[in-house]
Amino acid sequence: MAKPSSSQASSLEDLRIEVLLTMNKMEVWPQNELSNLHLVQLGVLRRNATQRHGVTRFKRGRNSETLHFEDVETVDLHPQLLTEEWFNYARFVLYHEFLHVLGMRFHNTAFRRVESLWPHQGATDGKMFTQHLRRLSADWLWTCTTCETQYPRKKRSNGKYKCRTCSTVLVDIEYVGETI
Repeated sequence: MAKPSSSQASSLEDLRIEVLLTMNKMEVWPQNELSNLHLVQLGVLRRNATQRHGVTRFKRGRNSETLHFEDVETVDLHPQLLTEEWFNYARFVLYHEFLHVLGMRFHNTAFRRVESLWPHQGATDGKMFTQHLRRLSADWLWTCTTCETQYPRKKRSNGKYKCRTCSTVLVDIEYVGETI
């Protein structure tokens, strides 16, 4: 967890307002159930995180089976989500984290049903965002010489891995791409 800059804090608040306006229009939420979401502390993940897009952090020592709003410490989003390019996906990620804040702790069938009610674009951008993050932190592209698929990675493959698509041994190409 990192402390958001003033511009990130402003973007997080704008995002919160947008998500809450959308959630208030959804018929799934009883009156006043969303009233505490404006009090949730929002923060950012470390910029070098590549697997997590958002996380709801609960206070230590709480019973994980019966978590409530009062048990939430913070909701953190990846700082790359606060760019215009990823705005639609950022709304979805914050909605997803707000579901956890509202007591839907596990990614079970009930959670996925409510999550699927999100009415805007962006819900399917998770894999693209992960690839974006991996490219930002990659030093090597494990490259298939047959189908030209590239796998961004921090370490060399040294010929130990094969392409998931066509089973050709991957070649290491040093990658000098964008930096975080």
